[in-house]
Amino acid sequence: MDDAITDFARREVDVDGVVKTVYVAGTGPAVVLMPEMPGISPDVLRLARWVRDAGLTVYVPSLFGIDGAYPTVEGGREVVRRACVSAEFRAFANGGTSPVTAWLRGLARQAHAECGGPGVGAVGLCFTGNFALTMALEPAVIAPVVNHPSLPLDDPAGLELSEEDAQAVRDRIARDGLTVLAYRFDNDRWCTGQRFAAYQALLGDTFDGRVLPGRSSNPTPPPFFRDVVETPHSVVTAHLVNKAGHPTLKARDEILAFLTTRLKPRP
Repeated sequence: MDDAITDFARREVDVDGVVKTVYVAGTGPAVVLMPEMPGISPDVLRLARWVRDAGLTVYVPSLFGIDGAYPTVEGGREVVRRACVSAEFRAFANGGTSPVTAWLRGLARQAHAECGGPGVGAVGLCFTGNFALTMALEPAVIAPVVNHPSLPLDDPAGLELSEEDAQAVRDRIARDGLTVLAYRFDNDRWCTGQRFAAYQALLGDTFDGRVLPGRSSNPTPPPFFRDVVETPHSVVTAHLVNKAGHPTLKARDEILAFLTTRLKPRP
């Protein structure tokens, strides 16, 4: 069933004159959780609630799709088509950094001002996976999590970053001693080993890329993931198996620990 999102506050957030809907819940330091294609599904909201329940304030910006809806095959395909031609995104190789990441950095600044703490977490998923890395250009972002990044769609070794931004991200992460946590399935054709190797080449030991066996993915994901994605992909959302001891649930726990350790450090 679709999710009515009644336990989140719905806000209209203005960053430099551009207004987007953002769903907010929780208390404590902020985490910006970006949706995966094709939108803020109930599986994305389940992850958002886990972040909230870990003692953090989660901000979920609406970037595409129908908020709270399970993605259908045709509806999801249409969302992908629109996103691929949108001026906000750079879905293909040689497109550089997606312009929407500037808005997301502004959201992170506002969230940090509202919630306090040492900084902000950024969690990207699929189409937005790499956005968590680009958001590290904002000094408030100190805990980037890159989940199964799928862009650019036509280059399995691409990073969806301009050369200038790639160097700036590398320098910022090295300068401030940050770590980038990342996940993929070993047989994911949208987020390949080549892509993780490219991240490793850019970031060196600051890139903590973790690979799960594809056979551990949820065998009955929603129709869009079954019929369009057609491969194990969404480690902590659509392909997660919510069962104690399962590798995908362990990945969720690792992500929550990564965020809380950095955003809620003990004295």
